[in-house]
Formats: sequence, C-alpha cells, structure tokens
Amino acid sequence: MITLREKDSGKLIGSITESDLKILIDALEEESSTDQDYYVDAATLDKIQEDTPYAVNTVTLLRAALGSNEGIDIVWSRG
Repeated sequence: MITLREKDSGKLIGSITESDLKILIDALEEESSTDQDYYVDAATLDKIQEDTPYAVNTVTLLRAALGSNEGIDIVWSRG
C-alpha cells in the first residue's frame, strides 16, 4: 500500500493502491523522476475525477484532506 501524508505537518491522509498512485503520477506534475510530493487543489481533483472517474476513492480521500484549504502539498511513501 501507498501512504499519503500532508507534506508540512506529516498528518496521515490515508492509504491508496499502486494503481491509484499511478493515476496521481500521471495527472500531477513531477519535478523529477524521484519526486514523491505534489501540490493538490480543488481544480486538480476535479480534473482527475473527470479524466479517471474510477479514481473516486482517491479523489474523495484527497478532497477530505483538502477541506476548505485552497491547496495542500502531499507526499507519498511505500510501506
């Protein structure tokens, strides 16, 4: 499983599958091939949901983490 956390606070967001991680990697901008952190906002989540409607669990998880914030930095790790 893949663990998602808020980058700054380390707060646990939840766990996703490898296929969910691939969706995020494909949809979000990476600064390098080893990048494991992303900035997520409502517009980004709308786009992921539109492009990959089967990613509903991941989008729901990230929307809950986003809450009323404009955006958040997330980081993933395997384990």
